[in-house]
Amino acid sequence: MAASIIDSSIFGNIFSTDAMREVWSDRNRTKHYVAIERALAVVQGRLGIIPQEAADEIIGNCHIDKIDMDRLREQTERIGYPVLGVVTQINQLCRDKLGEFVHWGATTQDITDTATVMQIREGLEIIDGELAAISAALVSLSKRYRDTPVIGRSNLQQAIPVTFGFKTASILAGIERHRERLAQLRPRVLMGEFGGACGTLASIETGAMETQAGLMEELGLAQPDIAWHTVRDTIAEVGAFLGLVGGSLGKIAMDVKLMMQHEVAEVYEPFAPGRGSSSTMPQKRNPISSCYIHAAVSVVRQHSAALMDAMIADHERSTGPWEIEWIALPESFCLLAGALKQTRFVLEGLEVDEGNMRANIDLTKGLVMSEAVMMGLGTYIGREYAHDLVYDLCRQAIKTDRPLLDILAEHPEINVHLDRAALAKLCDPANYLGQAGVMVDKVLARAAAVK
Repeated sequence: MAASIIDSSIFGNIFSTDAMREVWSDRNRTKHYVAIERALAVVQGRLGIIPQEAADEIIGNCHIDKIDMDRLREQTERIGYPVLGVVTQINQLCRDKLGEFVHWGATTQDITDTATVMQIREGLEIIDGELAAISAALVSLSKRYRDTPVIGRSNLQQAIPVTFGFKTASILAGIERHRERLAQLRPRVLMGEFGGACGTLASIETGAMETQAGLMEELGLAQPDIAWHTVRDTIAEVGAFLGLVGGSLGKIAMDVKLMMQHEVAEVYEPFAPGRGSSSTMPQKRNPISSCYIHAAVSVVRQHSAALMDAMIADHERSTGPWEIEWIALPESFCLLAGALKQTRFVLEGLEVDEGNMRANIDLTKGLVMSEAVMMGLGTYIGREYAHDLVYDLCRQAIKTDRPLLDILAEHPEINVHLDRAALAKLCDPANYLGQAGVMVDKVLARAAAVK
């Protein structure tokens, strides 16, 4: 019976995905163990390190369907590691004791680490695809709303206008950096392990490095320069990457939650009948996906720290830190997959209310244009004096609940330099968007250049 939220029959496809659960499943992990033992026999038979007859017999019995998973569970509980159980089962499947040559010169951690790297490779493929889809959704939003004014906010207060395309393009730029990071880390991370007891391959008298090279070629992994049994920076780097991606997804969720508030009502998660409704308040439309994203990525970030803690390993083979990875890495991948799926759902179907965006800009009756007025007036009376004057007039506008434009137009120190028409131009949000469009175009061009 599933006890984890990831494997829950109720919550599982909210917090994760079938595809990522399959990557980190017992069966898939064991399948990789078997595939590595098979590849090792292929290479060592070819090199003459083990008899070709033994290699052929091992190869013929290295298939996941031949592994008794219930027996493997019992063996693992007794031994402490699953690899020896797999080796024993393969050995016993082979005729005439030819299976004694399986796992020749390897150690448990070699097989375990290499299988983990193969799972990481599969998991990163899924993440890469989801990031590409999220990027495409952000590109579409950034193009559509390139010039749509929306209030920018600082310390949760209205600041100055930006555009909604600027908001989405800012996030898009971060997603594109994640895609670049992913491409950069693959050559470092997708590196197998085959070093024997303490990493020196002392158990193979001749052909040790050739075996290592051939094994990695068979598996499509990079050959390490030296054993990394207790030097875990590459695994921690994966965890850090997952945490960074999660942080960006959390930023998206946070903004969507805030913009869905009734008092703001600028964007909404996609509508589905009953989705986000309350058991007691029929009027509610809760930000369901954003809530799940927030929860999932918060745990992923904690797991990133745990994977860094696992780097502090003792000597050449560690006592405990390694096992942290067995807990944190699968959960990180599975939870991030769920957050990516939810984010993609939100962005691909995001409902945008341009009318409310404009209404919120006008909510303060022009106060959000005070910086534009200050800068325009500063040419005539000095920036600092203009700041203090406009500040006082803003307080007056708030106190009297009048439009800032009316108060500005009446002031003798202002109307001597700027008439009402000129002030109205300064108070128009569409005239104070700076280089937002230029910046959006730069981000879109960079995204378009990524294959």
